[in-house]
Amino acid sequence: MNNRIEHHPDRLFPSDKTTRSIARNLYHSIKDLPIISPHGHTDPSWFSENLSFDNPSSLLLTPDHYILRMLYSQGISFESLAIPSRAGPENKTDPREAWNIFAANYHLFRGSPIRLWMNYVFKEVFDIDAALNSDTAAYYYDSILAKLSTESFRPRALYDQFNIEVLATTDSPLDDLRHHKAIRESDWQGRILPSFRPDPVTDPDFEGFLNNIEKLGDITREDTYCYQGYLSALRNRREFFITMGATATDHGNPTAFTADLSKNDIGRLFNKALKNDLNPIEAEHFRGHMLTEMASMSHEDGLVMQIHPGSYRNHNNWIAGTYGRDKGADIPMAAEYVQNLKPLLDKHGNNSSLTIILFTLDETTYSRELAPLAGHYPALKLGPAWWFHDSPEGMRRYREQVTETAGFYNTVGFNDDTRAFLSIPARHDMARRADCSFLARLVADHRLSETEAGELAQDLTYNLVKNAYNL
Repeated sequence: MNNRIEHHPDRLFPSDKTTRSIARNLYHSIKDLPIISPHGHTDPSWFSENLSFDNPSSLLLTPDHYILRMLYSQGISFESLAIPSRAGPENKTDPREAWNIFAANYHLFRGSPIRLWMNYVFKEVFDIDAALNSDTAAYYYDSILAKLSTESFRPRALYDQFNIEVLATTDSPLDDLRHHKAIRESDWQGRILPSFRPDPVTDPDFEGFLNNIEKLGDITREDTYCYQGYLSALRNRREFFITMGATATDHGNPTAFTADLSKNDIGRLFNKALKNDLNPIEAEHFRGHMLTEMASMSHEDGLVMQIHPGSYRNHNNWIAGTYGRDKGADIPMAAEYVQNLKPLLDKHGNNSSLTIILFTLDETTYSRELAPLAGHYPALKLGPAWWFHDSPEGMRRYREQVTETAGFYNTVGFNDDTRAFLSIPARHDMARRADCSFLARLVADHRLSETEAGELAQDLTYNLVKNAYNL
């Protein structure tokens, strides 16, 4: 039985020797390029405070919903994994015991991208090559814990070690961005940028929506109980985010539905929203109109607009109620883009100075809807394979279904979309390998020259994402 981490230097490259050689050469030409991470969910306080991470469990296990959902699916309780409940009291599970459970069940991740990410972290970041299991759990925990106490494993040092050029967080419009401010005022040169995520005040179904509207008014000193004051407050917050370095917004609507309502109609819906009196159809129209409003504001202020629809968030009511959001219970849904986006595209799709980046969890829309849309409208670009499809096979399917219609240059490179800081270099390495494998096949099929493939590898890894997000 193999007792070493499976971390082959040719992992994810084609099995055919000729194509593998091409992929390997392409990869070596771009593997050391800086990482640009334009969309993610890391905690900015890590970089403002630059404190040592507490322990292996709180760093690698607790924040990673990919890991949590797999373990939970096998009947392993969140309590045993040291996940705190919303109601308290504080979870008393020893982080070491939580790690032991993870180690004993590491075999559950065989064949999954999580296994590839974690093996990369163990081998490349912590220099551990023993396979993780019950027998090695204590060795892993002690080795990682010892390294986390050193200066070279503090957040800023790891950022530099990972060769990250810029990292964007995702932030509520109600956030004071004090950690971003502290980073900017420090003598550290790392670029940690906020992104404007208005869902708490643009989605009437968002938890605490009415309180959030009140807080928005308090922060901006605008009358958020009238629609025009509400819009002014949103513009105010966007301007503040821009002063703190933001280049993008992000929108997690359940669907891609958009609307362009009359002043009377949106005013009526807004007043009903303030009374918590919207039915589901009205709530969808309110969200859809606000996407179009956000596109209008992006046209005004230059923020790149990201739309991440198609997830039934917090599907498990008990988990959400007991442990909160983002615990691995978000489920993909079927999506429709051609009709749903038309109101927004009628208004803004022909604007070449506006960038709207579309994502999907419904792969059936790639070749039928998204690639043709992005292959036509100047304002549209396609985001990379996302979330459940952020995987070797998902990346391959994405390139196969999108490239022939939208080309490479209507896409925006890769983003990791992660809460797990140490997985960032692992995820980018996977994407680079997957793209080089796809390009190698085109070279082997005589559809690209090796020179063109080399230029594309550079573009897909670095140039496209930097340009798309104005970085």
